[in-house]
Amino acid sequence: MAAYDFTAPRLYVEADLREGLVLPLERAQAGYLLTVLRKGEGDGVHLFNGRDGEWRAEIKPNGRKSADLALVAQTRPQPAPADLHYLFAPLKTGRLDYMAQKAVEMGSGVIRPVFTRYTQGERLKLDRLRANAIEAAEQCGILAIPDIAEPTRLPEALDTLEPSRLLVFCDEDAPVADPVAALRAVADPAAPPPLAVLVGPEGGFSPDERERIAGRPNTVALSLGPRILRADTAAVAVLALVQAVLGDAR
Repeated sequence: MAAYDFTAPRLYVEADLREGLVLPLERAQAGYLLTVLRKGEGDGVHLFNGRDGEWRAEIKPNGRKSADLALVAQTRPQPAPADLHYLFAPLKTGRLDYMAQKAVEMGSGVIRPVFTRYTQGERLKLDRLRANAIEAAEQCGILAIPDIAEPTRLPEALDTLEPSRLLVFCDEDAPVADPVAALRAVADPAAPPPLAVLVGPEGGFSPDERERIAGRPNTVALSLGPRILRADTAAVAVLALVQAVLGDAR
């Protein structure tokens, strides 16, 4: 049997959570539970806010299309936030949605858009990025919502990383070698440093950008193999690799 109950729906809320609290549902959430999922009085819902852990609540209808949630007990305590920064060049909307969701699923604690020479457009809706992060957390049993950082240019993004944070730089021009060995050569898996991952745009990084990244201390360039991956695919591949070797999946 799975260790986690995925049968009860999960909702993110802004309110503080505590035993005995009765929380009015927002209209959209009430419609989702009562109409789409056809839940009724006494049915369980898991709530989280990114601060107070996860709580079991019971539905208390107060009308045909509205309901309250009565908190019963905490089901999981709040874990420490993930210390993995994910830096990426923004993509077109549909693929950006996918990438944001996968970054959350793979354990990113900070999601930072980074504008580069070849970034395709600079229009970015942070509220949509956050909505995708919340949706991924709701669906996957994640309790911590990553920080959605303000967009910045590449030089500023590099400067904001503390020197102790290992930056894993996805570079299609890096030698095709064993990426696991490359990571183990720069960090001890038994005592890994804080981590950051940088994925560029579809057009890659310009020569001067690549030089600037490589010149940052505590940086390792990785090739993800002989195939050219789309940026959203590369995000999943490198996050899985880093988490398996140096992160919380090892």
